[in-house]
Amino acid sequence: MTKTRKIALLVAAVVILALLVVAIATDGANKSLDCTICHGTGLVDSETCEECAEGKVVGSFWALIPPIIAIGLALITKEVYSSLFIGILSGGILYSGLSFTKILDAVTSEGLIPAVSDTAGIFIFLVELGVIVALVNKAGGSAAFGRWASTHIKTRVGAMFATFALGVLIFIDDYFNCLTVGSVMRPVTDRHKISRAKLSYIIDATAAPICMIAPISSWAAAVSKYAEDGQGLKLFVMAIPYNFYSLLTIVFVIASAVMCYDYGSMRIHEYNAQYKGDLYISGERVDGEPEQVNERARVIDLILPIVILVAISVFALVYVGGIMDGSDFVTAFADTDATVGLPWGGLVALVVIILYMMARKLITFKESMDALPKGFIAMVPAILILTFATALKNVTSLLGAKYFIATLMDGAAAGLSSLLPAIIFLVACGLAFATGTSWGTFGILIPIILTFALPPRSL
Repeated sequence: MTKTRKIALLVAAVVILALLVVAIATDGANKSLDCTICHGTGLVDSETCEECAEGKVVGSFWALIPPIIAIGLALITKEVYSSLFIGILSGGILYSGLSFTKILDAVTSEGLIPAVSDTAGIFIFLVELGVIVALVNKAGGSAAFGRWASTHIKTRVGAMFATFALGVLIFIDDYFNCLTVGSVMRPVTDRHKISRAKLSYIIDATAAPICMIAPISSWAAAVSKYAEDGQGLKLFVMAIPYNFYSLLTIVFVIASAVMCYDYGSMRIHEYNAQYKGDLYISGERVDGEPEQVNERARVIDLILPIVILVAISVFALVYVGGIMDGSDFVTAFADTDATVGLPWGGLVALVVIILYMMARKLITFKESMDALPKGFIAMVPAILILTFATALKNVTSLLGAKYFIATLMDGAAAGLSSLLPAIIFLVACGLAFATGTSWGTFGILIPIILTFALPPRSL
């Protein structure tokens, strides 16, 4: 850590302590507001309002301090886990005062434990995805695609398109995507003198954008958890047309491959690769571990597991949504609960994939069982971020953040509301650039943004 960053972190610690002391001394975190549901009357349609106590709810500016602390520390330290945890801890202190036992109770019983229990279904699905990834790699389906590509691709444009196509095919997880596509397509792109920089760009610019617009993926599972009542997947699908980064990045990858147009440093890399035979130019020349070779594996052994996962998961989602009770497909998909449907489908798909690979004699039963802990380990970072982000949302809710924001937005000028998308975009850009993790940025911002986005009457 640089000296400048140490100073910034020290200043941040002093500011955080000062804010907490002021909040506790003035009891500002426990101030009351008129309920935005019943407008302070305590009644909704002549019945007692379930959101408040006698027309009042807890809510003040101090409810925004925990997420602000988490964002600030993430920008300074470039580390997500500790930033989220300190945000959770500060929320527990604001809610409980200086009582040590009450702070622990708020952080654990009200924050972390509900975060784990409410997100258990998504955790299970993420682990199932990790196990499927490990199984496909072990079976050699990815390597089989590489062997097929090396004999059928004859041009540089074809090699770049094949890299893109494989990235689109492996949409279930971006880590799996990058690792698999890189190891499989590297020999093909080397043969056609495509620089490692261009290969890296195509892989990275395909992996995350594809996962961000695929409803059956680790990204969809993670992001959908932040919405209430199991409606996260519906919101995720509705947001796809507005995911301009993903859509435009995919278009740019296709255009750059077809037009063979490069600029800046990429042009230098490509020129040297084509005319000087130098695929690297700069950086450490590492080729990575060789892809596992299973001579029995075929391209179908990569494609079929993904098809099985998607087909069974989609059925599970519409089943949970009530398609067997007479609902049409669209209605059932809209009404589904992703926290139930995705792990349901993932479990059935995992069993079917294991049986298929054992029947094909690609793996043994022991090797399939060895993939279980590997799948869990691969998804630990995602599970941690989900747990801490949901816990931060929980303790912020204890402080009445949604009521304070609803009151604030209810009385705000229309101009302020119209500027929110731009402000959110700039904050997200800075946070993502500072931390280097999209999942961490989602985990910090989505729970906050949903509070801003919901109209006061819906809270």
